[in-house]
Amino acid sequence: MNENSLPDAELRLPADSAYFAVLRTATAGLAARINFTLDDIEDLRIAVDEACAILLPQARPSSELQCQFWLGQATMTVAVGASCDDPRAPAEQGFAWRVLSALTTYVKSEVDGDNLVLTLSRSAGRHP
Repeated sequence: MNENSLPDAELRLPADSAYFAVLRTATAGLAARINFTLDDIEDLRIAVDEACAILLPQARPSSELQCQFWLGQATMTVAVGASCDDPRAPAEQGFAWRVLSALTTYVKSEVDGDNLVLTLSRSAGRHP
């Protein structure tokens, strides 16, 4: 994925855990399009859910989760971000970060102004 390229799909949802199921379903559907196995799809769904759980406590009330998806031949990259009053990158030694690292091929966090963005990739067949 080239982070400078336009995403293949974008989704904006209220920053509310009630909408996580919509994002998990979209993630699974897109991963199925590039022939991820059921295990790969489930790992990616869990990782996206965990990324949202990291973002949600920092997200401004009434803000949106902005989700972008890049699809490769055997790789999917997802960037999930939210506007925050005081964005802080998650501790890389924390449990949530370890879960993300175990379920993905690549993960990074980035604070850009008042936005916190978590970007994660999963390659098909990668077994943590």
